[in-house]
Amino acid sequence: MRRGRPLRTGSRRLPSVQVLVLATLDGIAYGALVFLVAVGLTLVFGVMRILNVAHGSFYALGAYAAASIGGALASAGLSPWLAYPMFIVAAVLVGVVVGGLMERFLLQRIYGHEETLQLLVTFAVFMILDNAQRLIWGVQPYFYSEPLRLLGNVKIAGITYTAYQTLFLPLVALAVLFGLRWFLRYTLAGSVIVAVTEDREAATAVGINARRVFFLTFVIGVTLASLGGALASPTTSVLPGMGAEMIVLSFAVAATAGLGQIEGAAVAALMIGLGRSMAVFFAPELEVVMPYIIMVLVLLIRPEGLFGKSTARKI
Repeated sequence: MRRGRPLRTGSRRLPSVQVLVLATLDGIAYGALVFLVAVGLTLVFGVMRILNVAHGSFYALGAYAAASIGGALASAGLSPWLAYPMFIVAAVLVGVVVGGLMERFLLQRIYGHEETLQLLVTFAVFMILDNAQRLIWGVQPYFYSEPLRLLGNVKIAGITYTAYQTLFLPLVALAVLFGLRWFLRYTLAGSVIVAVTEDREAATAVGINARRVFFLTFVIGVTLASLGGALASPTTSVLPGMGAEMIVLSFAVAATAGLGQIEGAAVAALMIGLGRSMAVFFAPELEVVMPYIIMVLVLLIRPEGLFGKSTARKI
């Protein structure tokens, strides 16, 4: 992702309007990636009531898988356009294999236990997967820029920017948002997921297998996180530890939107992406803390989040 202070063209500093346009484009592209990861975290929490600290590791695994498969395609001399379906393949592989195994053999053992135990277990998985990345791929950065080059550049308000970040990433984020809403509202599997979310006991009483719903939900959430990582691989260096930053940002998005709110996650991700990008260009010292400043300001006004609903506490 392009970052830094206001750029110069030759010996002249870019006009402030162009800097604003560049910051906005950066923010939209970054917000699209954050949304893909955060919406998976939000979906998992909304259905399973588990805050999955390991979620950021799936983002990193998706990035590593995409970069590795992309490099293999290039070495084999295959069409570079295969990089785009490869993103989906990498995401599904991580979601089904890693996410499926984690849900089947680990999470099923801690359903119904205290939240503290769930956080500790998922944090342990995060640490294990982070070290597994170092063992498999080493500590040297991976970078796969072919998809970025294939789509070329576009010019907006005198700023030349990659079409991949300007058009492709936001369109994918929108497709995921509307596709997920359609799936939950108009398909049988989606209706079953919603039923379990609303009232797990009643859904189980009418014959719905809640464990299967949890498995499907977790695989979808992990796949979305790894898709975000796969799509990020052409825009940034793939390094160990990259999942840590993303999981913190995802929690910030989920808390700002209201836990379990899918549409809210899109709005919050855009707010945080734009806020962070504006800080990079206009107040670099605030870059790291800007997402959390936005989150705190929102929670001070609406403790349940922008789109969250107040609920009565059971005693």
